[in-house]
Amino acid sequence: MITIDFDMIVFRENNTYIAYCPELDVSSCGEDVEHSKEMLKTAVRLFLEEADKMGTLESILEEANYYKDEVGRWIPPKLVATELVSL
Repeated sequence: MITIDFDMIVFRENNTYIAYCPELDVSSCGEDVEHSKEMLKTAVRLFLEEADKMGTLESILEEANYYKDEVGRWIPPKLVATELVSL
């Protein structure tokens, strides 16, 4: 399986912690921050493995704005900022 980098955002909903990967639109949850992060790593790994088995991994990564560098490693899009905004 390939190795990729991805952003991880963790937030709380009531007593559950949600870890989210915006590039791949994959999320998971856990009882605390660390547990949710570990669960997201597992979810992303399974997502990538299944996409690879189905032959859609490269197109999914390209659609998510990943690109290959000169040595063939997938480079993620850059998360530039997050902020809480009120309207």
